[in-house]
Amino acid sequence: MIDYRKIITIEPDKRGGKPCIRNMRITVGDVLGWLANGKTHTEIITDFPELNNDDILACLAFAADKENHKILISSAA
Repeated sequence: MIDYRKIITIEPDKRGGKPCIRNMRITVGDVLGWLANGKTHTEIITDFPELNNDDILACLAFAADKENHKILISSAA
């Protein structure tokens, strides 16, 4: 499993403190929503070339840990 703690960031003043990808304004929820709507990893990366496959996997790992109540992440300084 990918270590999402190196990819997912939380900044109180960005996107309302929602978990984002590498300090960007793209949230974990955005990516999960695109996947839930049937977009493939390739389609997401084509639409958002600043993302990569590890970013998408980090979102899935983050969601899995959140579901299992294992979230381990610190706020970006």
